[in-house]
Amino acid sequence: MPDQSVTPPNQVQLRRAVTSSFLGSVIEYYDFLLYATASAVVFSKVFFSSLDPLTATVASFGTFATGYLARPLGGVIFGHFGDRLGRKRMLVLTMTLMGSASFLIGLIPTYEQIGVLAPVVLVALRVLQGVAIGGEWGGAVLMSTEHATSRRGLWGSFTNAGAPFGMVLSTGVLSGTAAVLNEQAFLSWGWRVPFLLSILLLAVGLFVRLKVEETPVFEAVKDRPTRAPLLEVLRDHPRALALGVGVGLSAFVAQGTLTTYLIAYGVRTGFTRQAVLNGLTLSSALAVVSIIGWSALSDRVGRRPVVLVGAVLMAAFAFVLFPLVDAGSVPLLVLALVLGQAIIHPLMYGPLAALYAELFATRSRYTGASLGYQLAGLGAGLGPLLFAQLDASAGGSGTTMISVVIAGCCLLTVVCVLALRETSHHDLASGAPAAPVVGSSAT
Repeated sequence: MPDQSVTPPNQVQLRRAVTSSFLGSVIEYYDFLLYATASAVVFSKVFFSSLDPLTATVASFGTFATGYLARPLGGVIFGHFGDRLGRKRMLVLTMTLMGSASFLIGLIPTYEQIGVLAPVVLVALRVLQGVAIGGEWGGAVLMSTEHATSRRGLWGSFTNAGAPFGMVLSTGVLSGTAAVLNEQAFLSWGWRVPFLLSILLLAVGLFVRLKVEETPVFEAVKDRPTRAPLLEVLRDHPRALALGVGVGLSAFVAQGTLTTYLIAYGVRTGFTRQAVLNGLTLSSALAVVSIIGWSALSDRVGRRPVVLVGAVLMAAFAFVLFPLVDAGSVPLLVLALVLGQAIIHPLMYGPLAALYAELFATRSRYTGASLGYQLAGLGAGLGPLLFAQLDASAGGSGTTMISVVIAGCCLLTVVCVLALRETSHHDLASGAPAAPVVGSSAT
């Protein structure tokens, strides 16, 4: 039975929570994905200039991947305190950490100026970015879903929609800067401007976030005794965690392919950097609408059918993606990005916000949702690195194997979705988790 101490949703606070979560996600992903774009088009030349181009790209993607490796750590750290002290406090800290780290990246001297210390500092700040976003996503999702209690697919999706909107801002600012500067000026100092601007976004985000109250779902159970949230997740909900990771993995592998690897691949195959960034900006803008739309649909038909359709379509699309790009046509490149990122990927990605929140109990929800999401998110960080290495080992002709890997991850998602019980009708206010596996019951 639902906890009777939970008050009905406050519409003013719900709107503030959703706005705060969206803006927070936009800011976090602006910073985080700005690095992704820069790693594909700038960092290999600025911080790894002593390496040959293909090896420098691999090294640049390696530093990009470190942020994803740090994300589960951030999920555990901020999830622990978010489950014990509340969601709001942690979200203020994560936003401040991310904005500060991104601003400092814009101040790092180049390899030519301070040698090997430059990529070392870059990696250290990238790790801080990863820790910050590892704690941000789970808290932002819970601020929306726990304030809403119903229609969680719709309201939680605004956090996920912030990711492509952040990509629109990051690629828009980066490509705009590149468009008004010549190549030398852009590589010398122009790439720093988008990172330095993150401090302004931080100020706006904190102003909005400080006006949101703690969620009523957490307030209703905050005085109950609890074990360490991580221990509770690993001991009581291991199947929910494992299935959650499996469900989300293919979405992140596809995300890393479409938003990071394809930039470097497209430029290497003959497209101008501006053409690739323009296509990515358009597809990211359309993805904002798709994520919200598909997630709202998941409130009506369930999370499982929407994610399942997306995984099947992405598995097939993986074998169409690179032939479209290899055709050398800008319209076909844009078509590939729009189909992949703006239509198919949101089917898998949008409902994840509500789904992860529904898998765990209130006092371990921040930790469980963050850890599941961030472990799955390793696919977005390690995918481009793996694909760059596969392509390099095959002499630049390894795209078929890349498609096979993407399809394999989608198959894993299909298996996990079929094993997972539908969670969309679960009552978050009950304090208990949804039953994770078909045929099981919540405990």
